[in-house]
Amino acid sequence: MVSPTRGAGASGVWRRMGQVLTAPFRWAAGVSKRAITSLPWGSGGSLTNFASPERALALIPLFACVRILADSIASLPVQTYRKNGASREMLTFVPSLLFQPAARDNLFEWLHKLVVSMALRGNAYGLITARDDFGFPTSIEWLNPDDVWVDESRPTLPVFYWQGQEVPREQIVHIPWVVLPGQVVGLSPVQHFARTIGVGLSATEYGLSWFDNGGTPPWTLKNGSKALSPDEADEISDRLSARVRARKPLVYGSDWDFAALQVNPEESQFIETMRLNASQIAAIYGVPPEKVGGDTGGSMTYSTVELNRIDFADTTLLPWLVRIESKLSALMPGREFVRFNVDATIRTDTLSRYQAHAIALTNGWRNRDEIRALEDLPPLPDGQGRTYMPVALLAADPAPAPPAPAEPDPPEAEAPSQRKTLGAEARLAILARQDDRMSPSSEEADRG
Repeated sequence: MVSPTRGAGASGVWRRMGQVLTAPFRWAAGVSKRAITSLPWGSGGSLTNFASPERALALIPLFACVRILADSIASLPVQTYRKNGASREMLTFVPSLLFQPAARDNLFEWLHKLVVSMALRGNAYGLITARDDFGFPTSIEWLNPDDVWVDESRPTLPVFYWQGQEVPREQIVHIPWVVLPGQVVGLSPVQHFARTIGVGLSATEYGLSWFDNGGTPPWTLKNGSKALSPDEADEISDRLSARVRARKPLVYGSDWDFAALQVNPEESQFIETMRLNASQIAAIYGVPPEKVGGDTGGSMTYSTVELNRIDFADTTLLPWLVRIESKLSALMPGREFVRFNVDATIRTDTLSRYQAHAIALTNGWRNRDEIRALEDLPPLPDGQGRTYMPVALLAADPAPAPPAPAEPDPPEAEAPSQRKTLGAEARLAILARQDDRMSPSSEEADRG
């Protein structure tokens, strides 16, 4: 039996025997079934000219930029929090969307596809294929941007098409990269910078032909006493090439003059062109150019690996992370939200790490169990590591005896001598009453 998934509405997502099916977008009654047979791909679909994403990835600097971004972001730990007034608390359970976000992808692969789609096409389009009982997404499949087109005539109410069929807006998760005002679809860097990428691809092909001896004739063979016809010249050239490929000695007469041609690649500006192109592509993605074969251009560099990683996290990764966090947090229920743990990319040496732990303990803003968790160690038994207090006080008795209550001060109007007199008179009065109770009364004495 096939029935609509609860919470999906007219989404076209169906469930059979616990499996999610996408009944290829035959939406339920009441939903528009408009279809378009031809799409204006120039506004968001396939690329024109020669710079397709697959061909652009053949350019090493561009592939390196996409790989660095995707690997770095997908490798970060993802943590879920819940807002609690002005504070936040970390959730101990993993939401379904982050545990198994897609049918065949784990969280790393799912985030990797997301970043690759944004980096190459400027947009990531996800189809919600499953929801929980409350209607929140539990599975999202990333679509090929070539198959998606967006009608932006009404930016506040865009219409999404996938393979020619309209998809309900609530079933699409759209994360753009750079969006112009009044538009919905982000700019495609591969399409927008097709000429820059094309220069790099052309330079790569030129270098290949250069080293294949196709850019410049490798040698000249001149006969000073005889004019050769084209056929004779081709025959001699073929024989000479065959001898060179066979690595056999070359024997020629006195009338021949043989000279090998050599051109320095630096003089041809080949290497400089490749370096400049790599720096330009790194600037597009905000990646340090020295990581992709470019030139830093004398810019400021840091002396330690830790500072370089901090700069990379702040200037390169942070804008990407904020975009992804904002969209994923909007898919979480209630007050829950998502954050990437960027500190996981900053690896310090052992001494620096332990010094930071000591400062945290000394000032009392981390306890020993929290620091042990950072070092992948279990907590101390019997709750010994849960105390938040400076280290200097940890050696003291954790539960000191409460101080004895102070005696109340006597009235200030009374002098010390008066207090002693009053005390003596009170004691005499008590003794007199005790004597009266012990002695027989006058009536009893008369009866006796």
